[in-house]
Amino acid sequence: MLSYNFKYELKLLLRSRWIQLLSIILLLLFGFAALNGTKKVEKRNMDIVAAKDEVKEDDGMMLKLLDSVERGLEVSASPWTIPTSPMAVGNYHPRVAAMEPQPMAFIATGQADLFTHYVKPKVSGDDFALNFTEMTSPVQLLFGSFDLAFVIIYLLPLLIIAFSYNVLSSEKESGSLRLLAAQPIGIQNWVLQKLGLRFFWLSVLVAVVLIVVFLALGINPFAQSVTFFGLLGLTLAYMLFWFALAFLVNLWVGSSAKNAVALLGLWVVFVLLVPSVLNQLGNTLYPMPSRTLMINEMRGLKAEVTKKADEILDNYLRDHPEYAINDTTQTRGFYHRYMASQKLIKEELAPVVNAYEEQLQKQQNWIGRFKWISPAIIVQESLNHMAGTSTKDYESYRKQVAAFAHTWREHFMPFLYNNREFSQKDYPDLPSFNYEKGTQLQLGTIPLLFLIAVGLFGLGFLISKSVKGQGILNQG
Repeated sequence: MLSYNFKYELKLLLRSRWIQLLSIILLLLFGFAALNGTKKVEKRNMDIVAAKDEVKEDDGMMLKLLDSVERGLEVSASPWTIPTSPMAVGNYHPRVAAMEPQPMAFIATGQADLFTHYVKPKVSGDDFALNFTEMTSPVQLLFGSFDLAFVIIYLLPLLIIAFSYNVLSSEKESGSLRLLAAQPIGIQNWVLQKLGLRFFWLSVLVAVVLIVVFLALGINPFAQSVTFFGLLGLTLAYMLFWFALAFLVNLWVGSSAKNAVALLGLWVVFVLLVPSVLNQLGNTLYPMPSRTLMINEMRGLKAEVTKKADEILDNYLRDHPEYAINDTTQTRGFYHRYMASQKLIKEELAPVVNAYEEQLQKQQNWIGRFKWISPAIIVQESLNHMAGTSTKDYESYRKQVAAFAHTWREHFMPFLYNNREFSQKDYPDLPSFNYEKGTQLQLGTIPLLFLIAVGLFGLGFLISKSVKGQGILNQG
């Protein structure tokens, strides 16, 4: 019976042009999404390269100024920008702290449309005030980016629904179900075979389209075998979940119209409603502290420490005797007081900043505990990790930048407090930023999705017994 169903289903799909239509639709959707994602990655790389080229050009000018000053020549530059001053170098010639895109960044935009990918920390900046956001289109934020993740999570289930919503009801409505009921096979097994064959052909089409798209983009999928097969496995597991829902609905609901409405309702619930509800509950249960209050507190603290600048500097030098080798009491300038006060401000505001991070972590943990309710959340999170654009990746990047900002500032402290000028020979020792990927590839969600799908198929067999008892020919 299985071989007969296989031949019959293939002929039916070819004659109805379902396979041909799906091939074209999948190729267009996956191809355009991958191309769009690649363009975003290219723009991201171009922005980073442009920022680094700008720093390289500024460094060239800085070295020329240093050479002229060291040879005793006059320079046409403002006194506070001459790079013999370590603070001038630290403020006007910062390094680029960039988050380079990962090889598979085109798969999922993730948080990439919310956060910038490079910053230039300065010695006079505040670690807690580093700006990682950028202006974005509100329309794009509402609907997301058209990338492979969007196609897989939002559009592929709709194709599966259109491909499988009337597997049983169409036979009943055409009058052929009574003939099928006379065959030596249970209705649930027959529906399972029909959907299984459709899942097989759609899986083949998705695999072929993905390979074609990767090759068209100049990416060898087999050279990135772990990531590629992880992407394919995740997609197939997600597809199996939706075929399992179609199995349930075909056995339980009845007519084609009701099946379509039921499956579309489930799509709204799992893809749109559950993620939104979990997000809103996370914001309600773990609200973020007021940023306005933090800014006001920061301004008040700065005004207070300004009045005590000399006292703070004395305490700072007392705690750091290595910076008091020379008699700095005769050369106390603005930056001597400013850098000492910044350290105090950072310590005083640490509890407020930590409150932000703790609440954000609680929100993420909340989503993590209940993400299994919606496979769409599981797949989105997995694809973001695969692309290196997840929330954890950007949180890791933010922490790495904050650590580099501290390193950059501390590099110039001996110059400042020991009254030492910056020279050409000090240039090679300037710190540089190297981004390290924050998260590893997560493939453990694939078995979870398969288990959920198997559970739904098992539930379908239990439901089918009830339906059989009522008389399946009379349902709908």
